[in-house]
Amino acid sequence: MTREPQAAVIAGVPVDTRHWIGGERVASTETFADISPIDGTVLGDISRGTAMEAAAAVAAAKDAFPAWAATSRAERARVLHAIADGVEKRLEDLAIVETSDNGALLRSHRRGVMPRVAHNFRFFADWLLALEHEDFETRGHTNHVSWDPAGPCVLITPWNAPLMLATWKVAPALAAGNTVVLKPAEWSPLTASLLADIAAEAGLPAGVLNVVQGYGSEIGDALTSHPDVRRISFTGSVPTAKRISASAAANLTPLSLELGGKSPLLVFADADLDLAVDLAVEQYDNAGQVCLAGTRLLVEETVVEKFTRLFVEKASALKQGDPRDETTDIGPNIHPRQLEKIDGFVQRALAAGARAIIGGHRKDGQYYAPTLLTDVAQDSEIVQEEVFGPVLTLQTFTTEEEAVRLANDTRFGLAATVATGDPERAERVSGQLVAGTVWINCFFVRDLQAPFGGSRQSGVGREGGTWSFDFYCDVKNTVTAPRGRQDHG
Repeated sequence: MTREPQAAVIAGVPVDTRHWIGGERVASTETFADISPIDGTVLGDISRGTAMEAAAAVAAAKDAFPAWAATSRAERARVLHAIADGVEKRLEDLAIVETSDNGALLRSHRRGVMPRVAHNFRFFADWLLALEHEDFETRGHTNHVSWDPAGPCVLITPWNAPLMLATWKVAPALAAGNTVVLKPAEWSPLTASLLADIAAEAGLPAGVLNVVQGYGSEIGDALTSHPDVRRISFTGSVPTAKRISASAAANLTPLSLELGGKSPLLVFADADLDLAVDLAVEQYDNAGQVCLAGTRLLVEETVVEKFTRLFVEKASALKQGDPRDETTDIGPNIHPRQLEKIDGFVQRALAAGARAIIGGHRKDGQYYAPTLLTDVAQDSEIVQEEVFGPVLTLQTFTTEEEAVRLANDTRFGLAATVATGDPERAERVSGQLVAGTVWINCFFVRDLQAPFGGSRQSGVGREGGTWSFDFYCDVKNTVTAPRGRQDHG
């Protein structure tokens, strides 16, 4: 459609729906409607970017790079802390806008997500100031490791936790001295626009952060194939990652890919079953739209009956509805296409012989009933493919070896959760699981200094702490001969 973009107004909060390029608002001739999953309200008409806007954003990032790269660590850190201050100042606005845009719980945005957004900037600002590698000697020669800014970075982010996942990338990229072109998901673009405003108000120079909106490949291909882009970080689906990888290959642009998951949650008979059930029900968080979710419940056969009874009791008490209601536990799914996808997985599984212990059907609007399916085959679609909705499967095992085999028997390897009361078993099993992150008797505990990423088709590379700087920088080793000597070592 063709329509001049205007500011969307969400519960009194104005959000500019144009791109942010080179420190200015830029409109496209085409727009797309941003629709709230809560009630189908059109939140605004968003500028629909093309290769032209992509080129302009990369050019702005390239022009701004030399000055930002030359900016001292202390000054970069100061600006990142100022951005964090701005996030905290506008926390309520950000929470309201994001809930309207992607349907996640308002209470979670207020208490956890948006404070974490501010923390992302503070953490990487502080990590930058502490970043160093102890010099070491080689036959009297001194080796000094440094992290040089790489250049313009393209960051492509998903819709399930838009601002938090964007700032997991934006914060370290900026801290490293790079400039950024951020492409948020078209189903949840609004808080990225607010971030641009906050960054500008914090004193981030024009062109250092650029935000472009648009539908997937319409703008994405132009960004990921651009020869002036030095890093690409993407969170999303495996098929899109393959397309990005092919696009980046011509320029050998380094990639960091955090992709899908089909993570197991292993419950052993020696586990605290109340805790295990709490962990299992927690997998419905964000309407199941969490890449790390342990959607495959693997329960030791001797306790499965009790586990299932407790699970049904707790899951049935969850309240599903408007995410702006303080008492709501599960909100809507993001988009009609995603709802169709979720229901397709479930209906095909039921047709193949699966049994729904709870759920298994749509509800009114964009809501899908929390679902637990059993009698599922290990090689079935519902066990092997990521649903990305409030759908879990339940399987049993009789031995530790069988549990590990089932857990590892997918093409993914993003995360795993283990519930056990035996510390030796926890260590033994976690050592055998194929996963970027393993949680023992807990879930979704992530320290930004720890490495994060997936194995197999769940991703390429690791980010977090020094791993982020290793990716977003050109790591250099400078070797200096002893004073008075010049030789070849």
